[in-house]
Formats: sequence, C-alpha cells, structure tokens
Amino acid sequence: MMHVVVCYDVSEDKRRTKIHKVLKSYGEWMQYSVFECDLTDTQYARLRRRLQKLIQPETDNILFYFLRGKHHGTVERIGCPPPRDTTVFFC
Repeated sequence: MMHVVVCYDVSEDKRRTKIHKVLKSYGEWMQYSVFECDLTDTQYARLRRRLQKLIQPETDNILFYFLRGKHHGTVERIGCPPPRDTTVFFC
C-alpha cells in the first residue's frame, strides 16, 4: 500500500468536477483540490490512467506526492509543467 496526496489545478469547472468525482472513489477529500489516498500499485495505475484521460494537458495539471510505500518521497505530475518563477531580485 502507498499513501499518496493528490493535488490538482484544472481550469474548467466541468473537468474539475469529473476529476473530483473520480478521486472521491479512491480517497478522502481533504480540502478543495487535495485528496489523500491509500492505494495499491494497481489502483494507482488505474487512477492515473483515468485522470490522464480527463485533463487538458496544455492547461491542467495533477500532482501525486508519495508519502508512504515504495515510491516514498517522489512526486509525479501529469499535465502542464509548473509556471517558471521569473521574479528578478536586485540587492
């Protein structure tokens, strides 16, 4: 079993609702776009595949933070990459 925190950022309400419903069947809703899930390898693979089909990869992203299990400490992402910080600091 692995303990995974799933966070998502989805730009459209309809897709966001579908993703929320899928995740409710795999774990516990913690707050807005965050779920905690205890999953087997098979369940994780199935969940990832289902979510991959729902998102628009150009605008949406889903992050999987592995807190327990054989993938402990790793993070996986599906969808668009995070925005780059282009802040310039002058001293």
